Amino acid sequence: MLNRLLRAVVTKILGPVAHLFLRLGISPDVVTIVGTIGVSAGALVFFPRGELWVGALVITAFVFSDTIDGIMARQSGQPTKWGAYLDSTLDRVGDAAIFGGLVIYYASRGDNSVMAGLALACLILGSVVSYARARAEGLGFTASVGIAERADRLVAVLAAAFFADLFDSTLLLGAVLALLAVASAVTVLQRILTVRSQALATGEVNH
Repeated sequence: MLNRLLRAVVTKILGPVAHLFLRLGISPDVVTIVGTIGVSAGALVFFPRGELWVGALVITAFVFSDTIDGIMARQSGQPTKWGAYLDSTLDRVGDAAIFGGLVIYYASRGDNSVMAGLALACLILGSVVSYARARAEGLGFTASVGIAERADRLVAVLAAAFFADLFDSTLLLGAVLALLAVASAVTVLQRILTVRSQALATGEVNH
């Protein structure tokens, strides 16, 4: 949802930055790698220490690299399968670091297993959401459906972490994590049913 609504606006804003990086001789792959390192560091350094608002700001500063590298590839006229593969793979690393940092924080406190469980559920289900699409496309199907795409999950968890820490409201972050877990599970089901429908249409389902 957010991917489609914001892509044009974000591309227009970050286009000059992408152009500058290309003029400086920076490759899209470098931006992808640096962005992932920044996101992972922000999540795994600040979140486990309970500095959620700081971590959210650091992650947000680096998460836009995921858009910049794509713009750079298009501007250079050289988008490659390798670049797409690297970007998609490192996205999973960054996502796991974000929710993993929350799991570490709440699990290490020892008094909030519910929050740790919700963050872990988001981590696992988020990975399955991505895998369900990647595996479908690897088999020649499409599965770009669902109510909880990556951009939606990132915006929701980062905003919730920031304001929950700012206002000392565990309930706010807990509610968002619970909704994300449910939305991710629904998205997985949507993608499974979408692929099954396509498989039925081509006679590739065992009865």
